[in-house]
Amino acid sequence: MPATQPRPPVQTTQVPPGTAIHASLPAAQFYDAYQVADPAPARSALQTWLDLVAQTPRWTQHLMAARNRLVRMVGLKDLGQLHDRHPTATGQLSRNASDYQVGDRVGIFLIRHLSDTEVVMGQDDKHLDVQVSLHKYAPAGQAPMVVVSSVVHIHNALGHAYMAVVKPFHRRIVRAMLGRLQ
Repeated sequence: MPATQPRPPVQTTQVPPGTAIHASLPAAQFYDAYQVADPAPARSALQTWLDLVAQTPRWTQHLMAARNRLVRMVGLKDLGQLHDRHPTATGQLSRNASDYQVGDRVGIFLIRHLSDTEVVMGQDDKHLDVQVSLHKYAPAGQAPMVVVSSVVHIHNALGHAYMAVVKPFHRRIVRAMLGRLQ
């Protein structure tokens, strides 16, 4: 039986300067970024995201379901799941990145920016606005990398309370998902 390769470590990093999501940092109350070696540098950023969320750990799906039940009680949006499929602007259900465009829904997010190297997705609600980016880059002389960045703008006390509860789960979820990237 062949030995399995260890998964590359997920590392904390900065929101990459020069990216579309970096422009949303001013006045953000929360932001973070994690990176891992890119196992498929030829894939577009959106295709990498679609492949990533297709592998969402079951425990994350249970947490999202619990989150959705709880937030409905305080009048917030039930977002569904990270890996949910929605029709594109052409009416198709697809896992192929080339079928998507800005404005299409991908899981719990709407696509706000789309290029081969970065996809920025977001979800706004009355308590906060969230943006998530998957950015692919190849540092000179180093292995290609994938960075997932999150930026949150909080609007009110409910948003602050929500983030206080969600922040530890968010960090664990992002690290776990990036650790499964293949």
